[in-house]
Amino acid sequence: MTDRHRGPDRGPRDAPGPSAALGAGAALFNERRFLAARVAWDRGRRPAPDERDGDTDSAGETGPGDGERDRADERLLRALAATAAASHRAADGDRAGAAAEADDAAAALRGVADVRGVALAPAREWAERLAADPGGADPASAPRIRVGGEAPTVDGLSLAAAGVAAPALATAGEPGDPETLATAAAFAREERGTGRTEFAELLFAYLRTPDARPQVAARLGDHVDREERKRRDVDGLF
Repeated sequence: MTDRHRGPDRGPRDAPGPSAALGAGAALFNERRFLAARVAWDRGRRPAPDERDGDTDSAGETGPGDGERDRADERLLRALAATAAASHRAADGDRAGAAAEADDAAAALRGVADVRGVALAPAREWAERLAADPGGADPASAPRIRVGGEAPTVDGLSLAAAGVAAPALATAGEPGDPETLATAAAFAREERGTGRTEFAELLFAYLRTPDARPQVAARLGDHVDREERKRRDVDGLF
């Protein structure tokens, strides 16, 4: 790891939880950023032992239902990621690739329940349409992914979900370095409760102002460099 990306230690404990990845991927899919949505949903499939979504008791111990919930989350995110992959290939005109991915997506979606409030029936129907006729299914007509009755957008993402969506966009080809954006997201989480909001504000600006992404990404890079230098200086005192 280089000094440039020293930043917070983003090991397995900082992997995005399913809720954040789900919201980020849904918002990106709904804006027809299929490849970025796949990245977000795939990233959420990593273990997130630090996440606490109400499945723990007051002492923070893992509840007996966590294992099954983890497996349900894994199946859900895998199915959605496959749907995004099929949609991306269809949008690129890769009919054979879209059909193959859509077959996988349809099979995965048939094997998953509507967990976390996700309405999966439209996604199943869309995957089946792509599998049957990838050339005749217009990606622009892909259904919006609804979670809890709402169709997420980048404007309404939580900070945790924004921290997944921004690096996913960069990974999918938008301006900026994915690792730098992930570091900025980690710094933004650390800002909570401190009265500082510069990283969070820039992170949301990156998502909400596509035309300004090159400039915002550059500013985030400068802010990350500055914060990392400050931390190195402090470390050097001890």
